[in-house]
Amino acid sequence: MQLSVIQRILGLLLVVFSFTMLPPAFVGWIYGDLSIAPFIKGFLLVLLVGAVMWFPVRDKKRELRLREGFLVVVLFWVVLGVSGAAPLMFSSELQISLVDAVFESISGLTTTGATVIVGLDDLPKSILFYRQQLQWLGGMGIIVLAVAILPILGVGGIQLYRAETPGPVKDSKLTPRIKGTAKLLWIIYLAFTIACALAYYLAGMDAFDAISHSFSTIAIGGFSTHDASMGYFSSHAIELVAVVFMLLSGANFSLHFIAWRSLSLKTYWADSEFRLYGLAMLMLTLVVLAYLYFMHVYGSFSESYFNAIFQVVSIATTTGFVTTDYSHWPGFLPVLLVFASFVGASAGSTGGGMKVVRVLLLFKQGWREVMRLIHPNARIAIKLNRKPVDRSVIQAVWGFFSVYVVVFVALMLILMATDMDQVTAFSAVAATLNNLGPGLGDVASNFKDISDFSKWLLCLSMLMGRLEIFTLLVVLTPAFWRR
Repeated sequence: MQLSVIQRILGLLLVVFSFTMLPPAFVGWIYGDLSIAPFIKGFLLVLLVGAVMWFPVRDKKRELRLREGFLVVVLFWVVLGVSGAAPLMFSSELQISLVDAVFESISGLTTTGATVIVGLDDLPKSILFYRQQLQWLGGMGIIVLAVAILPILGVGGIQLYRAETPGPVKDSKLTPRIKGTAKLLWIIYLAFTIACALAYYLAGMDAFDAISHSFSTIAIGGFSTHDASMGYFSSHAIELVAVVFMLLSGANFSLHFIAWRSLSLKTYWADSEFRLYGLAMLMLTLVVLAYLYFMHVYGSFSESYFNAIFQVVSIATTTGFVTTDYSHWPGFLPVLLVFASFVGASAGSTGGGMKVVRVLLLFKQGWREVMRLIHPNARIAIKLNRKPVDRSVIQAVWGFFSVYVVVFVALMLILMATDMDQVTAFSAVAATLNNLGPGLGDVASNFKDISDFSKWLLCLSMLMGRLEIFTLLVVLTPAFWRR
């Protein structure tokens, strides 16, 4: 294990991350909220720690192996989550504990959107902007950003990219060089963010809210600058803008590039995962809309429609915005939406969950086994986009699913052992492991009142969800550390 190389990379990445604390200070200066000091202190602290780590090993420039790539990703997300808490800890307006600051930071960076902070409407603009910025940086993955803009690293980026990128197939590149792929993804990501901010502004948000919410929308994050989330604006135009961009961000970003390059929308419909993604959103919306309407939850069909489509798209893509307290909806609807987050968004998107393509492959594999019972001698290939899927991919999907279930059950039982009720424990793990945000029961609105131990455990759950479990578990196995 090349620990000096890992230390050098981690130090450099921390130095880069420290500069992300300056824009919120600038926002605070613009709005005159006098909350600049926490961000300056945080910047200097993280910069100093990064420089101290980097300087002694600054000349250690060797190629990363895959093992080191996994370790860099895990260490960086853990260290980044802790260091990102520094300005929150230094803030006199928040006055929160270490565990709450780390929880909020990790929730932002992993684009989970679970929060322990209340009274958002009264907080300084600098703190609000910082929370939104954390989600934006975490959306496409800070590691991919570093590989894209830091050729100074002097190491091959493919190991970091494989460890960071969500989805079962991680070797599909849009350009021959991994640095070019990372840059291209960020260009698309940035273009969507600008378009979303402009659309929000035209729909009625002020400039600050438009920019802030565009960050968390494109990142599939769910943080808002208001306690009432998107419900604060009471605007169907704003809700429709959010729905459109949540749907776009929940799709595979590679499809957006191919569609842009070919100037054709046929790319989307030709993709098996996208077809299931769109069909699932449509069917969920129809079911929720019908139940809300016939149960007379809202006074009109239009209100039922807007509440149904917004909550379905937000929860199913694991964004986490809300316009109403869906946990109080009647019947099976709250649990249905939480279960929708288990599927989540598409592979190669900024969303969480198990990913649509994995669920599709699990279904195809299950159907093949049924067909084999009927036709024992038949050779039935599993195909995606009319191409056979390699057996190793199918095995990896089943492996992920089995580990996901074991991890979910283990986390839920541990939370219940701390005297948390079943509904709260179930939804808290679902909300964090799927990077969703809002849950049910005692965590329907925020996670402020749960125990410190539960918050630390859910921080681990958020990291596992963001790194798709295996990346973190690999580092925790004894075999990983053997020579």
